[in-house]
Amino acid sequence: MPHLLLNFRGVPEDEIEEVRELLAKYHFPVYETRPGPFGISAGGIWLPDDGDLSNAKRLLADYQRERQAKARAEWEAAKAEGRAPTLLEQFRAEPIRMSFALGGAALLVVLTVGLPWWFLSR
Repeated sequence: MPHLLLNFRGVPEDEIEEVRELLAKYHFPVYETRPGPFGISAGGIWLPDDGDLSNAKRLLADYQRERQAKARAEWEAAKAEGRAPTLLEQFRAEPIRMSFALGGAALLVVLTVGLPWWFLSR
């Protein structure tokens, strides 16, 4: 039975391409499904053979650890050099998205702190 190895939802295109190359390099037989037209299905890379599943997952986990370490090092370097965007710069670049994010965070604080207080004071 086929197994989903990588769901494309929220995955950058460069990472998808690197995973394709990695799986081809190690000769894993895979097939891809394309994203659906209405955004219900994000598409993905599937592994048809059960015997290859554990090796492919291990290879993918190693790749993702390396990618995470590289991204973290780039972020730390950007912070040290002052190139990392601040909260104010992010708000100026995307005011609507940041307003929703900050509003959601404020709502979460009100619900987790305020509601228990309100119920206890009754």
